[in-house]
Amino acid sequence: MGAQRPVRIVAAVLGAAMLLLAAACTHDHSYPSSLATARSGPSSTGPSAGSGSDWPTYHGDIARTGYAANMPAATTLRVLARLKLDGAVYASPIVGGGVTVVVTENDSVYAFGAGEHQLWHVRLGTPSPADQRPCGNIDPLGITGTPAYDATTHQVFVVAEYGGPPRHELVALDSRTGAVVRRTSVDLPGVDAKAMQQRAALTITGGRVWVAFGGLAGDCGQYKGRVIGVPVDGSGPTVSYTVPTPREGGIWTPPGPVVDGRGRLLVSVGNGESGPGDPYDHSDSVLALSPDARLLDSFSPSTWATDNAGDKDLGSQGPTLVGGWVFIAGKSGTAYVLRQDRLGGIGGEVSSAQLCTSFGGTAVAEGVVYVPCTDGVRAITIDGAGKIVPRWQAASSITGSPVLGGGRVWTLDPNGGVLHALDIGTGTSRAQVTVGKTSRFATPAISGNTLLVPTLTGITVVATS
Repeated sequence: MGAQRPVRIVAAVLGAAMLLLAAACTHDHSYPSSLATARSGPSSTGPSAGSGSDWPTYHGDIARTGYAANMPAATTLRVLARLKLDGAVYASPIVGGGVTVVVTENDSVYAFGAGEHQLWHVRLGTPSPADQRPCGNIDPLGITGTPAYDATTHQVFVVAEYGGPPRHELVALDSRTGAVVRRTSVDLPGVDAKAMQQRAALTITGGRVWVAFGGLAGDCGQYKGRVIGVPVDGSGPTVSYTVPTPREGGIWTPPGPVVDGRGRLLVSVGNGESGPGDPYDHSDSVLALSPDARLLDSFSPSTWATDNAGDKDLGSQGPTLVGGWVFIAGKSGTAYVLRQDRLGGIGGEVSSAQLCTSFGGTAVAEGVVYVPCTDGVRAITIDGAGKIVPRWQAASSITGSPVLGGGRVWTLDPNGGVLHALDIGTGTSRAQVTVGKTSRFATPAISGNTLLVPTLTGITVVATS
């Protein structure tokens, strides 16, 4: 279907949300003053947060820092708009070139612009209904993974799942008009497409759009974890890596691939088919892939086989780059610190500690990692010896994947439908606002002094001052 121009009042409301800058913000001295301006994370070529109001990928940049360095100091919250869309929003909104892009499980892509900028809505197809899939907990299943924006081509890339039978397609759209530029199937041989789910965020690096796949809730069917790299310009070969397990080993956690300073893609992998007594299959792991999708390095706990058997794997949280370390936690409750330049193989961690069960994406700035724990977001640091040092824990209901900006940690109580502004030094909730029920993996996007929160009915736009 072609682009459509929605009611102008919606444009005006969202435009105000994107442009409003608070003139009377006060500086919060409960966090280091440098956090208001410092840029965290490795340097790399690709989308980055902190420049203007753009947030072009999951957690703002390809390192997934979740840090908006230019967000004004924030003390109060107010809802500017509650926009009901045509389906649930599981993906994070993104902002590229001043255009906010939101995708739904109804296979729709919406764009909202400030002022007189054009707004558009494109329906890419018909999503997959539950009765066409062997298991799963999203119905219908349309666009779940967070899109990515390419500033060079002004294109937005999304992966849509369609029904009849279920299949997956990478779609490039012109962010300025909504015109579909290109459609590419990302269903490669060796798996059952109807058992594959594209939940991981897309990323753009090395001239390719990267798409990761896992399975459906319930771990049913013949799926395998897979990462696919498709050329941004549509020319040249598609490359891929498939986890060498007989079945499972999904790469599914919402942050998707994390790109380090050398251009490697780091992914966390879920439980595989192999268990005690079976050969190692690179499941329950952190893998480093080259820009052409070759396996370069790996880490798995020495307990990988029993973790697999008990569904206690690392695949539920994305890897975190912090200094020269990689931090990773998952379902087992054990967190690990790895060396970036040598992940360590089986049992080769620098340190480990009992921390929490973690689902989703972390945020990181100034050496502090904010971890989405199922019993409350935690803040930790890693000392010079590579050991985990706990700092604080938020209230047990505040479990969403956090982002940082304006001197606050922004995170959700998904069940209560509440956005919290946490004190960056203590984890205490300093302000909160009801945004509506969200998925357990929902995470806000930051643009200027606004937060864009995905909900099960659309998005809620929150202004800070």
